[in-house]
Amino acid sequence: MRSESVDFAHPELDREVASISGRFAFTKEARLPMGGREVLYLTGYGVVDTSCCGTGGCGFALVPGFVVQWKHTTNESGLAVSKVEPVRDPGAQEGIRRLICDREMVSQVNFE
Repeated sequence: MRSESVDFAHPELDREVASISGRFAFTKEARLPMGGREVLYLTGYGVVDTSCCGTGGCGFALVPGFVVQWKHTTNESGLAVSKVEPVRDPGAQEGIRRLICDREMVSQVNFE
């Protein structure tokens, strides 16, 4: 059973976003073939360097979901918007996680 599709605004790549304890940025956007469909994922990095509890960082991936409609419009900020179907099935998530970890230098894969 497929879930409802949602709009996903593609973030600007290489644009650092500051937080209370550091910063993060998305550095790459990719589509991964899987079971006759495509999975959209982004990779990036997070740096903790302004925290009272220490420093660190990691590479990560974010999976908005299966592509339903690719960059079909733009939002009020001018960012491209795709329609995606979030990946809810734990088995599918694990398969996608393995494929991304084999391709990318990331320590975690998160699903929207």
